[in-house]
Amino acid sequence: MKKKLRIGILFGGRSGEHEVSLLSAASVLKAIDKKKYEVVPIAITKQGHWLRDDHATALLTTTPETLSLAASADIEVAAAPAALGVDVIFPVLHGTFGEDGTIQGLFELADIAYVGSGVLGSAAGMDKAIMKQLFHAAGLPQTPYIALTRTQWRTDAKRCTKTIEQALQYPIFVKPANLGSSVGISKVHNRAELAPAMDLAASFDRRLVIEQGVGGPGVKPRELEVAVLGNETPEASVVGEIVPDREFYDYDSKYSATSTSDPVIPAALTAAESKQIRAMAIAAFQACDCAGLARVDFLMEPKTRGKKAAIYLNEINTMPGFTSISMYPKLWGATGVNYKTLIDRLIQLAIERHKEKQQTQFTKQ
Repeated sequence: MKKKLRIGILFGGRSGEHEVSLLSAASVLKAIDKKKYEVVPIAITKQGHWLRDDHATALLTTTPETLSLAASADIEVAAAPAALGVDVIFPVLHGTFGEDGTIQGLFELADIAYVGSGVLGSAAGMDKAIMKQLFHAAGLPQTPYIALTRTQWRTDAKRCTKTIEQALQYPIFVKPANLGSSVGISKVHNRAELAPAMDLAASFDRRLVIEQGVGGPGVKPRELEVAVLGNETPEASVVGEIVPDREFYDYDSKYSATSTSDPVIPAALTAAESKQIRAMAIAAFQACDCAGLARVDFLMEPKTRGKKAAIYLNEINTMPGFTSISMYPKLWGATGVNYKTLIDRLIQLAIERHKEKQQTQFTKQ
């Protein structure tokens, strides 16, 4: 009988997206083919403790009692991946310390196959300032933006305000460079709203990205998303659209139980528009040296008479929400790849990429 591949499902983490990770992991653990894979749940608490097996799955329904188990069940971080004897790690981790290249570096040191982008792709996909530089180098259209540091803002807010207003027109979006799920993001309509937005973003990261809104005052651009799957020859899903229940698709609009945001799959686009957006998604994926999976987000101006709607690349997310009802799996479902098959494809892509790396020589013979 063929030995089952041992798959470590890693979730939780120390980021502000800890709870989102738990939701994603619960879906993966439920759907993964247990006839084909031996599944090892591995959790990281908000305090950074690593748990496995029953202690890990208990975190999915967190109570004070399960958290108190963390210290006794904690496994040594540096030795964790190798000690577990897994063939592939599926890091269902979102945000800081999980999606930014840090934990990918640990997997590289342990020489273990893992799902998703490597150190460079993960770090570039997490840092919006670097990401935008890579998009620019690839000739991909973006809305105007500038990047500032927390120190610059706190040292001379007046000068920063002048710099922003000289480069951009309101409304603008202020974002922490390194964070996801729209945490710390504000839409700013005028100067009075700028300082609170900058302070909020600065509380989450040392680098800030300030972007000009698409379409100008009073305009609500269309928010479009594409799922990308693959390594050297990535494929793009159909294009989907999010119709947010507020000014933009913020954290509450994404995750609040009262949200009425509506996903539309496929988006109502012309064949030419869809083709252009899917090609841009693949180009963005390759520009950041991504692997495995990513969701690429776009902003599209509403059409006006006699004017072609402009399409702008917004950002790439290298470990998007992965519940069975998240946009990434839903986009692939609409393209003909169901959730269980998608998990299987990602594991195979991780193995394929790890084997390809074995061709690299690291020592001088």
